[in-house]
Amino acid sequence: MRAAVDSGNRDFQAHTEFSGLTRIFHWLRAFAIFGLIGTGFYIALPFLSHTPSATPTLFTQAYIRSIHLILGFILIAISIFRVYLFFFDKDGSKEERRSFKQFIDVKVWIASIKTYLFIGKHPHIDGAYNPLQFITYFTLGVLTLLVCLTGVALYGNVYHSGLGGVLGVCFKWVEVLCGGLANVRVIHHILTWAFIIFIPVHIYLVVWNSVKYPNGGADAIISGVRYQNELKV
Repeated sequence: MRAAVDSGNRDFQAHTEFSGLTRIFHWLRAFAIFGLIGTGFYIALPFLSHTPSATPTLFTQAYIRSIHLILGFILIAISIFRVYLFFFDKDGSKEERRSFKQFIDVKVWIASIKTYLFIGKHPHIDGAYNPLQFITYFTLGVLTLLVCLTGVALYGNVYHSGLGGVLGVCFKWVEVLCGGLANVRVIHHILTWAFIIFIPVHIYLVVWNSVKYPNGGADAIISGVRYQNELKV
């Protein structure tokens, strides 16, 4: 979807880059990840003391764990549907799918790297992401998959009835593959730190791209629209 916008002596084309669902899921996933990181650290090292025995006990750890589980299943559901949108959303994810052509183009790779090193101009991107952005978001998808798999494996080993019992049987292979439940927990924590490292880098690059190339960036994930001029620079 495109609309012409005149600004001075240049005509800008408004490209619909992200659908409404894509944008909603982006912010829901961000909220879930931040919540999971906070609650996960508390579960690993509880620091709030309970009330004295003379008063009703506050099950702080249980409440935090419940929030962690709810956010975890929200992240799983969003991630599954997000993958569906990437492959089957005809309009909203079209620009994202087109980015794969840039990913396999060596010239665009070189031009993008030179841009981030301030020694070259930004290449015209035929899609939503340049190669560095594409590989970054693909890596995020892999991290999300792994943290969800290890999280479900841990969940299945704590709750042995109902959904926990079913998931415990279905995802027992994760524990076996990792060499034991202790390793699953360690891997889950390491992946959490990978997310912590990713977040500031992601925010920095988005803001950097928005400031240096105002035709898109942070505003696109809010409005869903990216503006490109006819010169394609």
